[in-house]
Amino acid sequence: MKIKICGIKTLEEARWAVAGGADFLGFNFYPPSPRFISFQDCCQIVQVLRSEAPNTLLVGVFVNLPPLKVLEILDYCDLDLAQLSGDESLEDQTILGERAYKALRLSKSAKDFVLDKMVYVRKTPPAFLVDASIPGEYGGTGKLTDWELAASLAAKKPIFLAGGLTAENIAEAVRRVKPWGVDVASGVEIAPGKKDRVKILSFVRNARQAFQELRVTQ
Repeated sequence: MKIKICGIKTLEEARWAVAGGADFLGFNFYPPSPRFISFQDCCQIVQVLRSEAPNTLLVGVFVNLPPLKVLEILDYCDLDLAQLSGDESLEDQTILGERAYKALRLSKSAKDFVLDKMVYVRKTPPAFLVDASIPGEYGGTGKLTDWELAASLAAKKPIFLAGGLTAENIAEAVRRVKPWGVDVASGVEIAPGKKDRVKILSFVRNARQAFQELRVTQ
């Protein structure tokens, strides 16, 4: 079970997440997002984390950038993976290959989609991420994902579950979806783009407990 805290903007927030036990940290490079971080600020945080938390995986969040630009930024910022949260084509995803995973925005109307025609499924987890479908938005909305549809995907592939997760609902989400990992951004904030230490710690604690209970019952 893996936990990702997304939308990190400061070293203090990164340290809260690492101290709480997060496995992945996400840095959002989409300018309209309240969680946007510059490449320079990201680099400074990453430099410290490579020393203080070498086992934490660091992810850049991108929206509709050309794949070669994504690779350039990954190398420049010394990031492990790219999360593709836009409308990236399967061709662009394939160019990035194992260095990226796709974020899928799920809705009831998406039940008949064919994964292999939309998504490059990574050979190593996470295969992809599932999030809520909100027209015109690219994640971080705080809206719940379709857990029924997410569960059907989680039964087949190791997925990250995102979308409206909080310390209060994470246990139910884990029980119902049974994901490989969970991803949270707005659910651990006191204002858009501003993380809260107590909320981060509560989310990670409740997520870990829910996963442990799920493991016992399986």
